[in-house]
Amino acid sequence: MRQLLGRRTFPGRPAFRRRPEDDGSGGTARRDPGRGWARRKSQAALAGEASAAVAEVEHPPPAQDPAAAAFFDLDNTLMRGASIYHFARGLAARKMFGPRDLVRLSWGQLSFRARGAEKPGQIDAARQAALAFVAGHKVADIIALGEEIYDETMADRIWAGSRELIRRHAEAGQRVWLVTATPVELANIVARRLGLTGALGTVAESEQGVYTGRLVGGLLHGEAKAAAIKALAGREGLDLARCTAYSDSANDLPMLWLVGHPNVVNPDSELRGEARRNGWPVHDFRSGRRVTMIALPVAAGAGAVAGGMAAGVALHRRRNGG
Repeated sequence: MRQLLGRRTFPGRPAFRRRPEDDGSGGTARRDPGRGWARRKSQAALAGEASAAVAEVEHPPPAQDPAAAAFFDLDNTLMRGASIYHFARGLAARKMFGPRDLVRLSWGQLSFRARGAEKPGQIDAARQAALAFVAGHKVADIIALGEEIYDETMADRIWAGSRELIRRHAEAGQRVWLVTATPVELANIVARRLGLTGALGTVAESEQGVYTGRLVGGLLHGEAKAAAIKALAGREGLDLARCTAYSDSANDLPMLWLVGHPNVVNPDSELRGEARRNGWPVHDFRSGRRVTMIALPVAAGAGAVAGGMAAGVALHRRRNGG
């Protein structure tokens, strides 16, 4: 990750700056629906590009299968609950903000989770809520606190079944990436602790090592996740047709459609229906759910191997899903 004049920047691009929409008269132009849709697509592409640009390989795998990779969503896919909420709760316990701010953040994330795919306004609300608690803080301080908070409130929320999926891809010599709307600094901590190759996350702007309270492009959500994976695949030489993706939410359908082997984990009702229609493997690790037979397509060498596994109800060994 590079710093230019104190502003977070990326290889081959000038510093990212917010640009107001100008109608040529000094005022802000009123957007029509078509223009708004194009702007959101542009923001998703920018968010994806930014996330891929700052992504670093933490744990390179053996070079058994360098063209294949697995991409995991975080909240409710790798861990129970919303990672950003648990992180914010840890900051609140350290008096970095008050209970009212925590409630606002929780409501914003809940609304985003439930309706973000359909309502851009909900995404904007979630974005502002998520940024409120880091604006003005030093990046280094937030990272250090993130390490502590992960140990205290997040490590025990990782699904044992998801750990097993990760292990199988790693043993096949494939790279395993985390892809999440969670801030990339926190995503990197989770990826490092789980021994993943690296993480793609939401990129928050910083100046002189301090968060400004603005995002580069927007949340890494929906189309932005797919854009980030495409950019990463180009950089790392991945064959997306041989890659696998895992998610619990229909919001991540762009990411799932992008790869050759989509899988769903603890799916919401919409995603479960999509998986049923397309014959995608379903992994359900929630207690009280019926055991689901799942197939994990992992490539070994030049050939594809289907590894069948009976995934029983996973007892949450460690306490754990945007």
